[in-house]
Amino acid sequence: MNRKKKINETLKQKAKKANAKLHSSNKPKYVSKAERAAQAIAAETEMTQPIEQSAELAANENA
Repeated sequence: MNRKKKINETLKQKAKKANAKLHSSNKPKYVSKAERAAQAIAAETEMTQPIEQSAELAANENA
């Protein structure tokens, strides 16, 4: 009886692991603190850069 129980347990564990692989998590991928800081800086420079470029274009048109 004990041998049958062990076999059934191992089969159930394998089935459980295979089922877990099929269902992926909805959790977003982890982003480190340094990476978040770098992304924030990049986004900030993107925001300010178009404003500076449009000001330069306007200055060039007036000249």
